[in-house]
Amino acid sequence: MPVSQGEHIEPGSDPLNPVHHRRRSRRGAGRPLALALSALTAAALAGCTAPGEAAPDDGKAAPRPELQRFYGQRLAWKSCGDLRCARLTVPRDYAHPDDGKTFVLPVVQAQTADPDRRIGSLVYNPGGPGASGVSDLEADGGEAFTARLRARFDIVSFDPRGVGGSVPAVSCAETDEDDAETDEDEDEEAAPEPLTPRTPADRARAVAEADGQAAACVRGSRAVLPHVGTVDAARDLDVLRAALGDRRLTYLGWSYGTSLGTSYAEQFPRRVRALALDGAMDPALDWRQRALSQGVGFSRAVDDYAEYCADIAGDSCPGSTPAEIAALLDGVYARAARAPLPVTDEELYEVDARTVLDVVTAAMYSPEDDWEELSRALEAADDGDGTRLARLAESDSPATESRRGHRPRAAAENDDEAIVAVSCLDVPHPHTAAPYWKALGAAEKAAGSYGTTSVLDELTCKDWPTGPGAGRPHRVRADGVPPVLVVGTTGDPATPYEEAESLAGQFPGGMLLTYEDVGHTAYGRGGTCVADAVDAYLIEGKRVRPGATC
Repeated sequence: MPVSQGEHIEPGSDPLNPVHHRRRSRRGAGRPLALALSALTAAALAGCTAPGEAAPDDGKAAPRPELQRFYGQRLAWKSCGDLRCARLTVPRDYAHPDDGKTFVLPVVQAQTADPDRRIGSLVYNPGGPGASGVSDLEADGGEAFTARLRARFDIVSFDPRGVGGSVPAVSCAETDEDDAETDEDEDEEAAPEPLTPRTPADRARAVAEADGQAAACVRGSRAVLPHVGTVDAARDLDVLRAALGDRRLTYLGWSYGTSLGTSYAEQFPRRVRALALDGAMDPALDWRQRALSQGVGFSRAVDDYAEYCADIAGDSCPGSTPAEIAALLDGVYARAARAPLPVTDEELYEVDARTVLDVVTAAMYSPEDDWEELSRALEAADDGDGTRLARLAESDSPATESRRGHRPRAAAENDDEAIVAVSCLDVPHPHTAAPYWKALGAAEKAAGSYGTTSVLDELTCKDWPTGPGAGRPHRVRADGVPPVLVVGTTGDPATPYEEAESLAGQFPGGMLLTYEDVGHTAYGRGGTCVADAVDAYLIEGKRVRPGATC
């Protein structure tokens, strides 16, 4: 099993910026907008500073006069259970902040357990895009963070623009006509959709479905869609920093949260105190490269499942050897491709091949939580019963979350819509179908159905409206940012380790901490080795040495 829990290479003593003391952080099939798009956002984030404001020279530069009313906010905290809640107002369009149009974002805070030793706020993003930071923090009150961090920081998160409790939020409304078509589909027996469309008819159906999803979002949120990109969300993060009273930002981002953090570092490099990015995405990749990278990541993760199932899932594994498990999985795919697997519960849908793939890939995020139930479901499916797989697909468990991005413990109500809206705006996509079909060949050769479905999931972005926050592939430009800590997991399915290596190398003074294991992201999963290194960096500014490994 690819894991070493030995001690990490001891962080060095070089500090980051001096700590500023104020006065007295994971986690689709024709199903829809949970299409696996989120990791592509990194391919194009923060390619340029938002209109009208250059990155500050000293971390103290005043915002433009028309932004003063936003930067001058102080959060009006109210008790919400064991936490404190507030709302933050940000301009909808930073190029025109005086037009009266805004987003109002919910913010939540778990106050430090030791006010006398408080450093400031630790703001985190749990992933997505489409994950509710508010719901995530409400789910455990900050217990996902170590006692060391909770003693030194207020733990803070928020719902990004367009997500969850944001007002307005992205909504992809169906029409009466859509409802009628859905009813017809349920009444008629449709031919199974192949994981790799090869015929003109199959490809036309894939395009029609993607176009329908995009059109639904335009109908529901035409005025909002151009303004939900990550470049603008990073600017909101700076408004939040100011509203919290922090001179510089201390931040932890998982998965998509690494893209948000990278964008912040590029726009506000001297307003960063410490930036930890876990499950990193490489902003230099275009949509094809990113889809291929992730397809390969999931393909390797499924191979790891066959190889290490016995170590993690024990007697639940659907085979006694890796070869037996791989053969059984291939058989389940083949059976579901011929005809959907029947279920014994009339409230559940039968299981087609894409549903099998979605459940399998979702289980790769948290092997310690999901491999046992996946194994039981696959064994039942091999016997012709798809009920367990269908339950995984329909449940609120991790298996229903998007293949891309950190799977939060509590998703936003509109996470399906938001993941598409943010991803399509952040990354340029071709506007005709031909480039997607051309990309299928290389994706299939490199990663089989995991590669081809990664490409197909991008079709929804083909006709997506653009906006002022749209990005482009680029290498990080963040002169003046203090050393950034990037954490990469060697068996990460959604954000492959190679992207962590690349991102760490793009930051000036960037540091890489390697976690040798399967699953998505490391902090909160990697034991004391990862936690000690990340905590020491966030609290004291301690660096990790080259080659640091857990």
